[in-house]
Amino acid sequence: MRLHLITVGEPKLAYARAGWDEYEKRLRRFHKVQVSRVQGKTQALESVAVARAAGRAPLILLDPRGGQFSSEGLSAFLEAQALGGAGELAFAVGGPDGHTDELRGAATRLWSLGELTLPHDLAMVVLVEALYRASSIHAGEPYHRG
Repeated sequence: MRLHLITVGEPKLAYARAGWDEYEKRLRRFHKVQVSRVQGKTQALESVAVARAAGRAPLILLDPRGGQFSSEGLSAFLEAQALGGAGELAFAVGGPDGHTDELRGAATRLWSLGELTLPHDLAMVVLVEALYRASSIHAGEPYHRG
């Protein structure tokens, strides 16, 4: 399955850039990965750019209003999507002001990383690491230890 990772901007801090690069590389062992970095001067323009980048792929927005996944739950979700015929899933991390209500309404799912507010750079790293961990669970690899 193709995982399309859409972010507003890219990691600016060195630790985040290194983390993103490492987990993106690892994730490519399991999936075709496409990365789109979009820009926008306003929340509305960012959301339009995210929607355009996602195209027709089911869109999962990282958003504090969404439900949470355990690592095993995310693994099961990815597997169910693949078995259901989804050839591609788009995951989007919004800008500092998040996503518009319009984009939330068009999304297939809202996914919350938890109740904490994370810096944008860290949210990007958590996204790609969580997808890698879920993929390693599905593959039966020892990366995930419970």
